[in-house]
Parts: sequence; C-alpha cells; structure tokens
Amino acid sequence: MGETLYIYLSASKDAVSAVLVRSGGREHQSVYYVSKVLQGAEPRYSPIEKLALALIVAARKLRPYFHSHQVTVLTNQPLKHILASLNASGRMTKWAVELSDQGIEFEARPAIKAQALADFISEVTGNEDSKYQQEWTMFVDGSSTSSKSGVGRVIKSAEADYMEYAITLEFPASNNEAEYEAIFLGYKLIYTAGARRVHAYSDSQLVVSQAEGEYEARKKKMTKYLAKLREETAKFEEFRLEQIPREQNLMADQLAKLASSNQFDGEGE
Repeated sequence: MGETLYIYLSASKDAVSAVLVRSGGREHQSVYYVSKVLQGAEPRYSPIEKLALALIVAARKLRPYFHSHQVTVLTNQPLKHILASLNASGRMTKWAVELSDQGIEFEARPAIKAQALADFISEVTGNEDSKYQQEWTMFVDGSSTSSKSGVGRVIKSAEADYMEYAITLEFPASNNEAEYEAIFLGYKLIYTAGARRVHAYSDSQLVVSQAEGEYEARKKKMTKYLAKLREETAKFEEFRLEQIPREQNLMADQLAKLASSNQFDGEGE
C-alpha cells in the first residue's frame, strides 16, 4: 500500500466535487480533481447524500489511487456514521456497500486550501451548457529566484467568481519555465471545473510569442513546454493567450513573487 492520500469533498446546488491530495509537510498538494454536474433527482439529494455522491464519483474515477493507497476522507460532516447507519436510505446503503472494500478512513477536516479548491470546483461546475458558451479569464505569471520558483494565477469564472492562487514549484525553474507552469496549472483547474472558452493573459513576451508561433522555441526544454501547451489547450473549444503589460498583471505578478519568496510555505489563495 502506497502513501496515504487525503480527499476533500464539496457539494453545491448543481454539482459535487472532490480533490485528492497528498501530504507535503505543512501543506497538502493536489493530485487530482473530479467533479460531476447533478442530474435528474440528484439536485434534490440532502447535503450529506451529495457529499456521499462526491465520494462515490471520486472512488469510481480515481479507482487506481484508491486501490494502491490508503485514502482518508477529511470532513467535519458525519459521513462515516451515515454510511454505516442501518437507517440510511437505499442509495446510501448501496454506496456504503460499494465503498466497503476500499478501506477508506475518515478524519476531521483541517482548514487548508484544498477544501477551498473543492468548494470552488463544485460551485462553478453547475450548469455545464451555459459555461461552455461563456468565457473564463485567467491572468498568470511566473517568478524565479536563486532558491525557489513560484507561479501566480487569478481566475475569473464565467459567473464572475474570482480565485487567486500562489503556488511554489517543487523543482527549479527559470522565469519562462515558471510562466509555462502557471498556464498549465491554471488550465488544468478550469478545464476540470467546466471551462471550454478561455482568454488567458501573460506579461511574458517570449512565452506568448512562442505560443502564437511568432518566436521559435529553440531550447529542448522550451520545445517540450510549447508542445505540451498546444496539446493541452487543443482540448478547449477556444483558448486565447494574450500578452499584456506587467502593470496590467500586477495581482498575478505579486502572487508569483510571493510563491517564490522564502517567507511562503507552499500554497495559498
């Protein structure tokens, strides 16, 4: 059995979501996000039933993780007791049986950023059709110092919900490499949350020009970054990357600098 992985669950009126994370010392580091738009009778489920559904969705979609790792659900809701109750509803009993061979454990939820991410995905996953038609906005920046590299992202959903992230990279990266990483981390999140039309902004002339085909990526590592960017953004119905002056990207710039500073401990919003 591999290392223990932790899962955060969230439910909104229209969707449920889960974030699977691994322990990274003082903070948790995201491994995978899953979400589901509620359909049919599902929006009428009780809040605890929606959380159980989020766990079922995660267990099904992330089956290899559940089979090869100890998975611990971090929640302050009585989910464990409800699933084990003899008075549970038929669907809850069915889900409890399905989960019984997973060896899932439950612990009280600490107040860390992964739960905020699960809540965000759940809130913005709702009405898929309308989100596919509306545009999301993302501002990104990367920062590199002699000791640390970090990225900053400011995301505006189709419903005008804002999320700001500062994340320290776990490997050395140049400013341009950190810029690419900021884009990668950003579009992974918003694609999972349902975005299909995205307008991204960066103040890196090199990265934007490479993405637009105006500059050639000559270094091997940058060539790989560019190939990954084109491959992943092809999943969107529309993905535009535009260069803007640094003064128009101040929030993402400040978040990136914070993430690469020695005073920052990993991830924040």
